[in-house]
Amino acid sequence: MSRWLIFVLAVVAWSALALAQQPKPSATAAEARIAVEPVSFDFGSALQNKTLTKEFVVRNFGSTELVIESVSTTCGCTVGQLDTRRIKPGMSVPLRVSLETRTYSGPLRRAVLIRSNDTAKGLLEIRVLANVQPAAPGK
Repeated sequence: MSRWLIFVLAVVAWSALALAQQPKPSATAAEARIAVEPVSFDFGSALQNKTLTKEFVVRNFGSTELVIESVSTTCGCTVGQLDTRRIKPGMSVPLRVSLETRTYSGPLRRAVLIRSNDTAKGLLEIRVLANVQPAAPGK
């Protein structure tokens, strides 16, 4: 009898765990959802006074139009550009990010911040990194 009870308790515990891991339905069925690929990018080693560029993809995997309210950066040396601020469900647009190394030296970490109408991720951060090396003397 005790083996049967242990089996039943194990099945109940497993079922409860499986139900707890199911995605919860959102409060509103129709929402915009943002995703960016990749979420960060490392340029690796770069020289001073160069402009590095990377194209990211901003995608709406929600069921209503995604509205990009703003694109800002943590430094004037970084720029993020979108062609459009409205993305239909299932669609994507390129986000061009440029990073100026200027006279920085060593590790450089900057962020592009995207504010949107996605209620789960209203503010999304994309990181860009580089390790800036001094230019050789006389160049």
